[in-house]
Amino acid sequence: MGSLGELLATRRRRRFVGRVAETELFRAALAASEPPFAVLYVHGPGGLGKTSLMDVFATLAAESGARVVRLDGRDLVPTPPSLLATASASVDVPDGDAPISVAERLVVLVDSYERLAPLDDWLRTRLLPRFPASALTVIAGRTPPAAAWRADPGWHDLLRVVTLRNLDPEDSRAYLQAHGVPPALHERLLELSHGHPLGLSLLADLVARGGEAPADPLTPDLVGVLLRRFVDTVPSGPQRSALEVCALARVTTESLLRASLGDENAHELFLWLREVSFIETGPHGVFPHDLARDVLDADLRWRDPEAYRDVFRSVASHVRARLRSAQGAEQQQTIRDLKFLFRNLPGILSPIDWDAWAHHDPEPARAEDRHAILELVARTEGDTSSAIAARWWERQQAGFFVLRDSLGVRGVLGLLDLTAASDEDRAADPGAQAAWDHARRHAPLRSGERVTQTRFVIDRDAYQAPSPTVNAAPIVTLQRYLAMPNLAWDYLTLFEPEPYDDYFALADLPRAAGADFVVKGRRYGLFAHDFRQVPVDALVELWTERALAQDFVPAAPRHTPAMLVLSQHDFTDAVRQALRDLCDPALLAKNPLQRARLMRDRVEGDAPDPAALATLLREAIDSLRRHPRDDKRWLAVERTYVNPAPSQEVAADRLGLPFSTYRRHLTQGVERIVAWLWEREIHGPEHE
Repeated sequence: MGSLGELLATRRRRRFVGRVAETELFRAALAASEPPFAVLYVHGPGGLGKTSLMDVFATLAAESGARVVRLDGRDLVPTPPSLLATASASVDVPDGDAPISVAERLVVLVDSYERLAPLDDWLRTRLLPRFPASALTVIAGRTPPAAAWRADPGWHDLLRVVTLRNLDPEDSRAYLQAHGVPPALHERLLELSHGHPLGLSLLADLVARGGEAPADPLTPDLVGVLLRRFVDTVPSGPQRSALEVCALARVTTESLLRASLGDENAHELFLWLREVSFIETGPHGVFPHDLARDVLDADLRWRDPEAYRDVFRSVASHVRARLRSAQGAEQQQTIRDLKFLFRNLPGILSPIDWDAWAHHDPEPARAEDRHAILELVARTEGDTSSAIAARWWERQQAGFFVLRDSLGVRGVLGLLDLTAASDEDRAADPGAQAAWDHARRHAPLRSGERVTQTRFVIDRDAYQAPSPTVNAAPIVTLQRYLAMPNLAWDYLTLFEPEPYDDYFALADLPRAAGADFVVKGRRYGLFAHDFRQVPVDALVELWTERALAQDFVPAAPRHTPAMLVLSQHDFTDAVRQALRDLCDPALLAKNPLQRARLMRDRVEGDAPDPAALATLLREAIDSLRRHPRDDKRWLAVERTYVNPAPSQEVAADRLGLPFSTYRRHLTQGVERIVAWLWEREIHGPEHE
């Protein structure tokens, strides 16, 4: 009969299907006296069956008489001593850097390698070189090998990388047949799972237990069954709420639970999450398996839409609060967390490659990247665009960002400060000139205000289709929004822009009318946002509410009067008129300041608010009282506008001042008031 272990291995192999190419690759290397590679690196998202494949490799290796060492990142502390201690149970590991000698063929299988990322350099440079030349090592993880593997010429011919995908239709049918699913149901289950092994497994189990193939993907019935598979025991309401937060957030931390749930038991809930079988732990927090996340998300949206909106807003609020305090790489991570929230809302479909989300970091371009960047621009947009990029590189190199992979520069983002550019430089680039002219036509700049443009968005493999480079664009641009004072206009440049019109209109970056331009026969369009109309904090909040409204309560379009962008001269005239009309609400309602930024920041709704404007003016007048030297100016303003005398001559007499002195104090006081208000118009409510 053999052992129970042998029986289990036989049953597992009987139900294992697909991965023929991977299995034959390993089998051939195992049979060769001189293996064609030393390391087989298998990577792919969670739930694709990497561990099952490693089980097959372990069985094949053991049957060939090899010495098998199995290491699992889920069971190891990512330190050299921890890994060596585990390996020592199967093979003698001498101290120091002495070679590891084994009589048989040595096969080392390392699973869940993403959890051992801190050991990558040590394993590649210190541990693996100690193995016999005939040893075979298989590494299985979620992410591709680090660039250092390919950059090392010694590993160039000794490393073989295999990317796992969903099972193809033939293998998926074989999987379902091996699990006893009737052939009549195969096509339906393939449609629902798209060949994802874990999805196939859950659906096959559903059918095996007497259920029927669901009529539609993620129907309430299917969600309920899958949810029970993932969450078979949820002892309390707070724990269910913690799961819902975890499903929406990219990663969940204890502080997020505390902020979202307002629960004093956040620590205990976080510890509980870490013990749930489908919750995984990463460097930034905990997160559910992809399929479990989708099931929890869909269940809450269907079961309690209002609760879904509440959880969404609470998570978004926590992330937005972090945006302002975070810097550098931490801020980039926070922006990823914010964007991730929107992935399942149908109204916010965006040009994002969610499979690659958060796997590539944009970084400032270095001087040695110049050639690769210009070559990439030339290959995708032509030599003329490359010459334009070269000119901007010379003027504003700090605005260029790159994404790197094992082949070098994978993508480039070129961000320009058009305000800092010369007229000559803008004129040399049709795209920059188009953005600059649009800004000047629609809302001219005031002193100190700035115009920026994302001029180049280029991915080596996908150009401007969903890709890691396109993923990085909102990260670097939102960082710029947060860091740049007095930002007025920002423009995004895209080739043949029509497919993006609806998405960017929803995101409040509508197409800039009349701003299309052509470079060497290629047509580009601009998407624009005026931050004087909707500042960055309000923009992020708008994204949230529009996404939720699109998903649940589509709002009828309504006309919102545009904010007036007043020149400093026009602003001064409006303040002077408002002071004269301070005691007349009907006239204050017509004042241009009602649609200026400093009023839009204080008033909700679209209707004029004379009382709010009067209050603002009185605050500006009272600001004079804070400075002893302004006391006479305050008295002159107060007697003229707040408690006005019948005439200025009477006001001067009541103040006991010569008329010329009174007029001087009044003029200086009004100038101070205008300056106080202008500062708030330019810089926003933080100067209140």
